[in-house]
Amino acid sequence: MTLRINDTAPDFKADTTHGEISFHDWIGDGYAVLFSHPKDFTPVCTTELGYMAGLVQDFADRGARIIGISVDPVENHNKWKTDIEAVTGNKVDYPLIGDSELKVAKLYDMLPAQAGDTSEGRTPADNQTVRSVFVIGPDKKIKLILTYPMTTGRNFDEILRALDSIKLTADHQVATPAQWKNGEDVIITPAVSDEDAEKRFGNFERVLPYLRKTPQPGG
Repeated sequence: MTLRINDTAPDFKADTTHGEISFHDWIGDGYAVLFSHPKDFTPVCTTELGYMAGLVQDFADRGARIIGISVDPVENHNKWKTDIEAVTGNKVDYPLIGDSELKVAKLYDMLPAQAGDTSEGRTPADNQTVRSVFVIGPDKKIKLILTYPMTTGRNFDEILRALDSIKLTADHQVATPAQWKNGEDVIITPAVSDEDAEKRFGNFERVLPYLRKTPQPGG
């Protein structure tokens, strides 16, 4: 099963460091960020989980919840959290999914069906494709997918920036240009006529026949 943007995020039940969850119910009516790791007690992932722990309130301010997953049992996650806090100074209070049977990793197309049904004996290299970030909307549709190699730590500030764009463009018929940050000018989508653009946004700048810019709405 190949997942693409705008597909419904697969629902599942799983054991986590916060107890058993049903994923769609856990998401509720907000956004969710699901980010995966190939193995507990790995160096890059230790830094990532700790950095994310420091951003919990930033995501909450945007109506988004964080949940991690690693293809190891929950009891390992609880031990790992001690190392994460020692290294980064941030306590991991968001849930971590235990996926020791590789079910969620396969469901989200991060491991092939023939990968087996246990994490036992598998190395980080065996699970190296379990390095994805999924942003999921209140409609349970996938809004963003990013996959990183094991040796490249993820930039979670970029996930925040992307979430700002996703939320803004869901509420207004605009798009965001390269390197956009919250509060900067946005692009009016081609679906909006000039007349409608003036009603919606007031004056706008025509940069090219197909490129119109306007201050960020709703600010």
